[in-house]
Amino acid sequence: MVGPPVPGSSQSVPGKALSASAAKLRLLKRLRCTWKFEKRAWEKGAHWVAGVDEVGRGSLFGPVVSAAVILDSSYRMRGLRDSKLLPAERREVLAARIREHALAWAIAAVDAARIDQINIYQASRLAMRAAVSRLAPAADYLLVDALRLDWDLPQDPIIHGDALSVSIAAASILAKVERDRLICDWDPVFPAYGLASNKGYSTPQHLAALRTHGPSPLHRQSFAPVWINPVPQEVLAFMLDEEPAEASQEIDEATAAS
Repeated sequence: MVGPPVPGSSQSVPGKALSASAAKLRLLKRLRCTWKFEKRAWEKGAHWVAGVDEVGRGSLFGPVVSAAVILDSSYRMRGLRDSKLLPAERREVLAARIREHALAWAIAAVDAARIDQINIYQASRLAMRAAVSRLAPAADYLLVDALRLDWDLPQDPIIHGDALSVSIAAASILAKVERDRLICDWDPVFPAYGLASNKGYSTPQHLAALRTHGPSPLHRQSFAPVWINPVPQEVLAFMLDEEPAEASQEIDEATAAS
């Protein structure tokens, strides 16, 4: 006989279906990051195996940020896992260790205007390629979270890669920490949207602010919750001074270390 759920337990309410996001989160918590995929690449003759991931695809505001990381196999870093499963303080600690001990790492971002031009899927791929291109030493094998990149290197697209591969998890953490920093920097400029807390995602507060104030110039105008609230907003002065980007040029905030 099954008893009532214990208060505070993770047992679901009988007859109540989990949301898609809750089901995915439950799955990710069961997965464990290992070196399995890196070891397979080394067995094929690779030396510089890079994990690649992006953060911010579902956000309504700001850039999509990608990172690429080549970990040092002789330095085993504890606690690497999907950045979504880590508290912010833990991500910061791990990000510092990754930057210090990785053989190479790089970060790149594609901004909201470019996302609106080419769509978020292509923008994510563009940011990933930009990050990979900045690695020094250059990667000779890629482990990519879910996607295959237009890149002349052997690569493995891995579903839930940031929860299974330590290299992809490291990239996820760097990208998340960098994107959170960028979005928090914009919070004082656009205080109505609560960016410091929601990081640009579709929270009730953010959606209510869009209905009241309309989108800012840095919202993704091609995303439905943004374009259905088209209240004109003031264009920032610095935006008027920018020259149009070339169609093939990535818009990035990039850093690399080796």
